[in-house]
Amino acid sequence: MVERLGRLEGKVAIVTGAGTRGEGVGNGKAAATLFAREGARVVLVDLEIDRAKETLADIEAGGGIASAFQADVTSDEQCKALADFAAAQYSRLDILDNNVGNSHSATVTEIDPADWDSIMELNVKSMMLTSRHAIPLMKETGGGSIINIASIAGLRASKSTVYTASKAAVIGLTISMAGDHGREGIRVNAISPGPVFTPMVAWRLSDEMRAHRRNTTALGTEGTPWDVGWAAVYLASDESRWVTGTVLTVDGGSSILSRHAYTDAEMNE
Repeated sequence: MVERLGRLEGKVAIVTGAGTRGEGVGNGKAAATLFAREGARVVLVDLEIDRAKETLADIEAGGGIASAFQADVTSDEQCKALADFAAAQYSRLDILDNNVGNSHSATVTEIDPADWDSIMELNVKSMMLTSRHAIPLMKETGGGSIINIASIAGLRASKSTVYTASKAAVIGLTISMAGDHGREGIRVNAISPGPVFTPMVAWRLSDEMRAHRRNTTALGTEGTPWDVGWAAVYLASDESRWVTGTVLTVDGGSSILSRHAYTDAEMNE
């Protein structure tokens, strides 16, 4: 049995995107696993219920408490059902960790407007909808913490214009919600991961591409979903009780470097 350290003891969390597509562990599964390890009871949400159940089995094997719930978080009706499920199952809600997202590499002249709408709906609207129904539950017990997964792509240009636009919107949503709901005891923060190796990107990254990604960070390493998950634990816990409206960058220093300012040789020194 994994030792439960208790940083989130007594809290209830909803984690969207809690399953993993393909082999390995994604950001949502990592966060859900760590939340449970720290004592939270976790509602594991995924569009594919079997993925959520895989995470559930891993959590229960480690002595944690969780439930699996199938939902399309772009549906207002299903997001309400999710909040109702959490309330019925655990009688409270303290943490919402919004992890779902996708990308599409294209410029504005190349992308189909339908693809643009689909990415914006999944990456941004879903976070509005889950928050819309989570906030009333959090208010009932004096507040809570909402964590939105953005990206360093939301802070600078990337090869996917719609992804950059959507993640910038997530940051804007986070800041606005923090201002709107702070006096209700609700903190809202975003995490902006950098070059993290997840199952979502693994299929399209060659060894050469992964080496290049490592080379773009100040630490010279690639991140893992566990790095993002531990950041989420901090923002979910009372340790961050005076932190709201912020963007926590978890990128190994990637965002402080300019690839145009260093040669490959200099980066490898």
